[in-house]
Amino acid sequence: MRYDTSLLTEQDIYLFREGRHCRLYERLGAHFIDPGGEAGTHFALWAPSAKGVSVVGDFNGWDERACPLKPRWDSSGIWEGFVPGVRPGALYKFFFRSPGGEALKGDPFARRWETPPGTASVVWDGSHAWGDGRWMAARAGRKTLESPLSIYEVHPGSWRRDAGGGFLTWREMAPLLAGYAAEMGFTHVELMPVMEHPFYGSWGYQVTGYFAPTSRFGSPEDLMYLVDTLHRAGIGVILDWVPSHFPDDPHGLAKFDGTHLFEHADPRKGFHPDWKSCIFNYGRDEVRSFLLSSASFWADRFHVDGLRVDAVASMLYLDYSRKRGEWVPNIHGGKENLEAIRFLRDLNTALYRDFPGIETFAEESTAWPMVTRPVHTGGLGFGLKWNMGWMHDTLFYLSKDPVFRKYEHDRLTFSAWYAFSENFVLPLSHDEVVHGKGSLFAKMPGDEWQKFAHLRLLFGYMFAHPGKKLLFMGGEFAQEREWDHEGQLDWELLDREPNGGIRRWVGDLNRVYKAKKALHEQDCSPEGFRWVDARDRDNSVISFLRFSKEGEVVLAVCNFTPVPRHGYVLGVPRGGTWREVLNSDAGVYGGSGVGNLGGVEAVEEPSHGFPWRVQLSLPPLGMLLLEAEGQKP
Repeated sequence: MRYDTSLLTEQDIYLFREGRHCRLYERLGAHFIDPGGEAGTHFALWAPSAKGVSVVGDFNGWDERACPLKPRWDSSGIWEGFVPGVRPGALYKFFFRSPGGEALKGDPFARRWETPPGTASVVWDGSHAWGDGRWMAARAGRKTLESPLSIYEVHPGSWRRDAGGGFLTWREMAPLLAGYAAEMGFTHVELMPVMEHPFYGSWGYQVTGYFAPTSRFGSPEDLMYLVDTLHRAGIGVILDWVPSHFPDDPHGLAKFDGTHLFEHADPRKGFHPDWKSCIFNYGRDEVRSFLLSSASFWADRFHVDGLRVDAVASMLYLDYSRKRGEWVPNIHGGKENLEAIRFLRDLNTALYRDFPGIETFAEESTAWPMVTRPVHTGGLGFGLKWNMGWMHDTLFYLSKDPVFRKYEHDRLTFSAWYAFSENFVLPLSHDEVVHGKGSLFAKMPGDEWQKFAHLRLLFGYMFAHPGKKLLFMGGEFAQEREWDHEGQLDWELLDREPNGGIRRWVGDLNRVYKAKKALHEQDCSPEGFRWVDARDRDNSVISFLRFSKEGEVVLAVCNFTPVPRHGYVLGVPRGGTWREVLNSDAGVYGGSGVGNLGGVEAVEEPSHGFPWRVQLSLPPLGMLLLEAEGQKP
């Protein structure tokens, strides 16, 4: 055991204690080094209340007396030491003597963990020869808000399984997922949390390893290979990240050094009543450094293109899911969590500063203002926010029998009033197909034909509506049963023509969405949208225009009843031919074939405030997308 080797500088300690260190993963945890010919591992951890700390592992017979660490002289609360001969692959934990008694804990900065139910950390020093230089260079100059963004959300353990029903490894998954996402036209894959978690049924949202991908699917380098493969296929990668809470498993962060180190001691601030888990103490500088470093780690070492921050609303509100008397007001007497607000602003500032082209996504379900506005203007600094209101209103509207939809018409049109108040993603995520909610397909009313038609209409409406797109796996081919994380998707459904038609429809929607600037370039700008008719509640029809910056225009028309409507008149801003680009009722998608024979001619006659009008045949439960030929104004 040696104590004359340290990876920490005075600058590291200063930034750590200021809450501004973003690369603690280079300093704390277990690092295999070779200082002057004597190879071994340097261990360092933060445990200010511990009375004694030692490293135990398979290299010393798990003997707490064999490898004691020493506290640093600078009162930082960091213990460290160098253990010769300990090489990558060694299992280890930290043994504590603390005010709470004796305990064994995993390493908060471990790069790898044993495969659950094992709970030991693993010394790891792997690397990957990246081949995505072209992708990373292009990403740095990409303007996300003006680019197409269509996200395929994936749960790695249940997207596909091997022939025996077991998990695919990251490497086995890589060519399959990259090929499928590219074939379907998605621009990004979002992986539900890949960080190590003890309970598979938490889907990764109860994290113990904030710097390690779960070992269920292979090594950290295998996940790097997956990201690299996706990048080479032109697919971006977004990870779910959970800084809102963590589980109280005895080997994890809870009461780490015998005290409430990472979490608030007061359960009114430190315990989450919904998830029965611990809440980070965002007011503690060292905890902010820990979380900032975790976020940076995935961007730095795994080249991810975005982080979707889970449960942001639970971080922002001190009274989130709490009754009167169960929460503690802030210093001003309000319910806003000022410490969490500061952390989120620091997080977004650091990521956008250090990783050009990265994006952060807020899963924020309230009307908190300026979530996606810059920090220097008073915003939280996120790049985009999930539009939960659009999702809830749309699914509610579609759940109604078409006969009664005219009474809920405002639910359908309301989203346009706030569509540009934030930079939005329209999410049809995993949350909508679990816990008895049924699949998207099962939510749709009517007989089987109407269910498929409804689903085509839903997806068409989503791709035409302002905002970026997100679809959970299985939705793209009308998975008929509710998502089950214990198995794989029902891929055999693709042998059925109606399901294959849905898949072709989603693929074509993606391709047209990417090809037509009018559908994506001004997703987050009011100049990119204009109603033609939002008031036809009696027919349950809506129609609107989407514009590119150069004036290219497309017309979207949605008929939310199973009744075809012939001779339907709409105003348009230009004359000439309006070509039918997409029709959800086309036979190739499983529809009945009602349409406009490829296009219609505009007549110079005012309608809906426009100088020209077109007369259309609207398919039942259908969506039409038309574009004006000779697009330049």
